[in-house]
Amino acid sequence: MTGQTSLRVAFAGTPEFARPVLLELLRSTHQVVGVLTQPDRPRGRGRRLSASPVKVAAQTRVPVAQPAALNSPADWAPMIEWRPDVLVVVAYGLLLPQAVLDLPPLGCLNVHASLLPRWRGAAPIERALLAGDTETGLTIMRMEAGLDTGPILLQCPVAIDPRDTGASLRDRLADLAGPLLLQALDGLTRGTLTARPQPAEGVTYARKLEKRDALIDWQRAAAQIERQIRSLQPWAVAETVRIDPQTGVEERLLVHCARLGPEETPAQPGAPPGCILETHGSHSEGFIRVQCGGGTLDLLALQRPGGSRQNAGMFVGSHRGFAPQMILGRQR
Repeated sequence: MTGQTSLRVAFAGTPEFARPVLLELLRSTHQVVGVLTQPDRPRGRGRRLSASPVKVAAQTRVPVAQPAALNSPADWAPMIEWRPDVLVVVAYGLLLPQAVLDLPPLGCLNVHASLLPRWRGAAPIERALLAGDTETGLTIMRMEAGLDTGPILLQCPVAIDPRDTGASLRDRLADLAGPLLLQALDGLTRGTLTARPQPAEGVTYARKLEKRDALIDWQRAAAQIERQIRSLQPWAVAETVRIDPQTGVEERLLVHCARLGPEETPAQPGAPPGCILETHGSHSEGFIRVQCGGGTLDLLALQRPGGSRQNAGMFVGSHRGFAPQMILGRQR
């Protein structure tokens, strides 16, 4: 394959993060011969069956296959028909068995949203933000049977902005992933790309996000909770509960945006974590200041399930009962 200027590329990906990479490939000199993506799923309030972002981008241009699993030769038969030189995998969501990894002559390349071996696994962007990392990046590796354990071909470090959300960081990485992949494919065609094993030190695992990750524990430090709220945009949005002091009924609240409270906020004796210390604002702005296990947090945008997102000032003005001394969260 040395000296080849164009490759037959199969692509496997599903979510929005993978779409810009596919579009970059489609604009390149390489021939995209087929796309694997997950089956259509129910989405949105109406739970209508919807195609993945990758399918939407691909279906009028190249063949698309949507196997529910890759357990048998029938599941990967389209790959055999496409005869790719290489398979590019970006957040596909299904494990590739060894039989599939062995199909393309140049192997399978994975675009992963971290600087491996840090944050192997399903949620590297969110875990980097939750941990307070100041840097992340992209890794292109050769795939093997282990979970993100393959040798590294290229890496691109990216600084994490203190204001980054899961959505903003994901978008920046996605924009960089396509050009980095084309660089890797160029190295493959020229025979100039050298793989190196991942270091044994510094391995961490990015466990898949679950709804339980969204629940705010007010016993934690304000800085940790603020990172949790940023990292879980756009899913799963961080949440807490308000317990009605009159009825004891719990009401779930989604928290979209927050900032650290001022360091000089005076301590209020006896105020437990989750206690609202102060509310302030108008329909255009405002905050709800909450005591945390360490420091305070200003809630800036909230939402009741089924309602619309509101800034804190508007939220307090339109929902009775949000006042100092009210407690958020279940008390231990």
